[in-house]
Amino acid sequence: MTQSDLTILSNREIATSVYEMKLGGNTISIARPGQFIDLKLDGFFLRRPFSVCDLENDVLTIIYKVVGRGTEHMSSLTAGSVLDALIGLGNGYETSTSGASPLLIGGGAGVPPLFMLAKALVSQGKSVTAVLGFNTAEDVFYKGEFEGICSRVIITTADGSCGIRGLVTDALTEAGDYSYVYTCGPEQMLKAVWSKINTSGQFSFEERMGCGFGACMGCSCETLCGAKRICSDGPVLYKEEIKWPTPA
Repeated sequence: MTQSDLTILSNREIATSVYEMKLGGNTISIARPGQFIDLKLDGFFLRRPFSVCDLENDVLTIIYKVVGRGTEHMSSLTAGSVLDALIGLGNGYETSTSGASPLLIGGGAGVPPLFMLAKALVSQGKSVTAVLGFNTAEDVFYKGEFEGICSRVIITTADGSCGIRGLVTDALTEAGDYSYVYTCGPEQMLKAVWSKINTSGQFSFEERMGCGFGACMGCSCETLCGAKRICSDGPVLYKEEIKWPTPA
């Protein structure tokens, strides 16, 4: 982890209330896809964590949805603004376990980190299929970007306005055979994927974080390997170590 001042290069809306922000600066501590950064915003006490969508030539891309005052403030920032960032947080995805034909499954805010992962896997000669889930056609983003690098991209929407009608798990049959699964999204989606896939995989969890680097213990969860902190031991966990909470 390093602290770095990142300069906003661009900040644009790419879907309904969804923004792509490109940042320039020292990003050397980002080692693998699936890691995240923690941004300090003027006037707000806690930093905000954002997964890294892409990193190329020291230009870092994040994608965020406006859901509260903090992200609303971010959407108003213009090129040239400087943000205090903690860089290279989390453990990220391990690509060596992917096999020849990995399947990537993302839902909503879980889609961005899979783009950098897809680029890494394709660069290693893998045939990558991506299943990307959204609520409506207006929420869909980066469809063309994924199609530009993946062997196949399948879109699902809850209302059927784009791609397959239903959830990401409804697209597993169409996805065909796969050697491994990488996924990111809300816990309910991850649990559904976990119960449906027939291979091993890596699951990136979304969690509220206080510090972002393991000091406050606020994002701890129980796994079959003991307690782990999502921000530092995660956010990526292996399928075999996940322990789902028992319903109350």
